[in-house]
Amino acid sequence: MTHHTMTDSAMSGRALPPSLWAATAIEAPPAPALTASARADVLVIGAGFTGLSTALHLAEQGAAVRVVDSHQPGWGASGRNGGQVNPTLKYDPDELVRKFGAARAEPLIDAISGSADLVFDLIARHRIDCQPVRAGWLQLGYTAKAVDGMHARARQWERRGVKVEMLNRDAVARRVGTDAFAGGWLDGRAGAIQPLSYTRGLANAAQRAGASIHGDTAVVSLARQAASGQGRWKATLSTGATVEAEHVVIATNGYTGPLWPGLSSTLLTANSFIVATRRLSSAAADAILARGETASTSQRLLLYFRKDSEGRLLMGGRGFFADPRSPDDFAHLERSLELLFPQLGPLDYAYRWSGRIAVTRDFMPHVHEPAPGVTVAVGCNGRGIALCTSFGKHIAGRLTGEGAGAGDSFPYPISPIVPIPMHGLQRFYVAAGVAWYSLLDRFG
Repeated sequence: MTHHTMTDSAMSGRALPPSLWAATAIEAPPAPALTASARADVLVIGAGFTGLSTALHLAEQGAAVRVVDSHQPGWGASGRNGGQVNPTLKYDPDELVRKFGAARAEPLIDAISGSADLVFDLIARHRIDCQPVRAGWLQLGYTAKAVDGMHARARQWERRGVKVEMLNRDAVARRVGTDAFAGGWLDGRAGAIQPLSYTRGLANAAQRAGASIHGDTAVVSLARQAASGQGRWKATLSTGATVEAEHVVIATNGYTGPLWPGLSSTLLTANSFIVATRRLSSAAADAILARGETASTSQRLLLYFRKDSEGRLLMGGRGFFADPRSPDDFAHLERSLELLFPQLGPLDYAYRWSGRIAVTRDFMPHVHEPAPGVTVAVGCNGRGIALCTSFGKHIAGRLTGEGAGAGDSFPYPISPIVPIPMHGLQRFYVAAGVAWYSLLDRFG
């Protein structure tokens, strides 16, 4: 019996780490290292959802785009996440209005609400083979109090025209296949995909539109060409080549390094661990999420689960700050899955892997413009597929002045780079948070 577990050595190498997605994805597009110096209108750093969506939308609008990544497209969290397409933020619509005021909040809410539509429209338009299923997302609560809060959230979205269902204990038990929950709600906008295939599909589409994509090409330094501070940007690459560009988009998210001063200190990078079973074929397995929904809990320590297109059951959640070294590091997820679905009996796990998500201090996505000609988009906070695809479309519009995001229509708040205090202790923040919330979930 073979188990596939991502290790430190796999994570630090150039090859994609073992995962269900790496084993079942569509063929990777060619993304050779950039070894000859080049020029572009826009240089995009990072070939994940944000970078590739930005490149695709820019290229479609006629811009000359080059994308570089220190690994290959989808190597980071874009190719390792749970594959849930959820068009939400941590904050509900009414909270966003209170936080930003209606004039700023409503465009943001509209962009977020339409982000799943954007993903599935791109999949259809570019014929991306990524096993899309749009059956909705179930958010589930263990207590009546938690469910009341979820139903209040559902009503907020319902007032904005979103298809929702408010579910009691019995309805959730029928939909999910477990009696562990007190209720929840269904967001009909959401869905699921094979995320690495989607990433590669975006790369293919961007290349067809004229963008150049280069893997195994890290940016070593970034500097202005003119002393006035108004010249083109020059990126020096790990291959020895350079790229000169009018604009630079930094889209490195959970794998952000020291390239731009202070940027990595604005993010807490937390590991998200995932396990996947072998194909399940029993009647009991067929009754779990039978309509193809995705699901996540309202636990303080988030758990998310779904089935893939071939009947494998996946469970994901926060892990330790350190990268996993053995199957034992995933035991908390396996226990959770087996407690939720005891009718399945002992489960055989085929894959275990992890990836890093970027969490911001305020749990909001961050867009920065720290210098003329530089845009930074980071901080997906676990909502990467829909949010980052939307990031790319609107950033492209902001840079070209055309379509969504152009002019005053850019929906995401622009903020300064403000490092998290005592950021050097981030591994202790993350580890303490996981331990504390695990304790609360057990005894609270």
